[in-house]
Amino acid sequence: MPIQLNSKFCESFNIRYPIVLAGMAGIANMAPLVAAVSNAGGLGTLGAAYMNPEEIRGAIHEIKKRTQAPFAINIFAHVGPDHYTNFEAVNEELTPIRESLGVKQRAQDEIRTPNHFEEQFEILLDEKVPIISTTFGLLSESHMQKAKSLGIKIMSKVTTVEEAIQAEKRGSDVIVAQGSEAGGHRGTFDVSSQPSGANIGTMALVPQIVDHVHIPVLAAGGIMDGRGLVASLALGAQGVQMGTRFLTSVESGAHAVYKRALLDSTEESTVITNAFSGRPARGIKNDFIQHWEASSIKPLTFPTQNTLTREIRNASAKQNNPEYMALWAGQGTRMLTDNQSAGDIINQIVEEARNII
Repeated sequence: MPIQLNSKFCESFNIRYPIVLAGMAGIANMAPLVAAVSNAGGLGTLGAAYMNPEEIRGAIHEIKKRTQAPFAINIFAHVGPDHYTNFEAVNEELTPIRESLGVKQRAQDEIRTPNHFEEQFEILLDEKVPIISTTFGLLSESHMQKAKSLGIKIMSKVTTVEEAIQAEKRGSDVIVAQGSEAGGHRGTFDVSSQPSGANIGTMALVPQIVDHVHIPVLAAGGIMDGRGLVASLALGAQGVQMGTRFLTSVESGAHAVYKRALLDSTEESTVITNAFSGRPARGIKNDFIQHWEASSIKPLTFPTQNTLTREIRNASAKQNNPEYMALWAGQGTRMLTDNQSAGDIINQIVEEARNII
């Protein structure tokens, strides 16, 4: 079959180009980027997992003001309760970092992670968002049915063929096949048995998933340009999901220090670490990660480690210090461009792809 840019995925989701912005949770003010990607013919996605319900509603309203095109909202499908095993050792290990940044010490009873999932989900239904995107597992059957009854489409991120099969059975409309090259958190459903997450490369993962499901598959992980898009289509994907590529764009809400670290990085700069959140994620290696690796202490499980380190990350950002920020990034950072608009990025990718095809 000839490779075509206007895939069934594009028709089904009412978008011009098979390019999806990854939902990157934890970055402030991303609504402008989400809208810009959608306005350029792609599918913008807001990473809303860490936002409280009213923040999500406000962001949805801002996106709707900026675009009439479809967009997606990404939330975590499953976040377990807080666990405090080994809390004192972990907390003590963070003390010198806190002191260097002027952050006060935290006691165990101060560390509580709110679980807003039900309220988040209800707002997505109430606002009738076109697409719900999930990470860390699948929506329950009842949640899936509620969304489907309103005509909302579901995208599910997976890291293995088995997870993809589960997603299709549950009723997902599209699968995002996340290869090990991807920046940010591994989408692996159960990291208790896979502490580093499933890490199959995009090139190996995508065709195997395509062969085992009947719904559209998007390739994610290390895709930065038209070459990556065409390669993904050749592997049987109907489109791509890209996060890192858009982080240094004009509309990105990423901190200026974060953008500079991305632009200064190479394919050798990133590692998979659970130091910041307790869940495996790919980011640029910095002093925080090195400090944690040297300690040999096991972090708290997600989300407790993430909550415990949040003040450190926030203080580091306020001080324009990249060494204690979570600098999530994929492995293709040499191909990043500085201060390019999201629309120009998409047009460039599409033009490159068309020339290759």
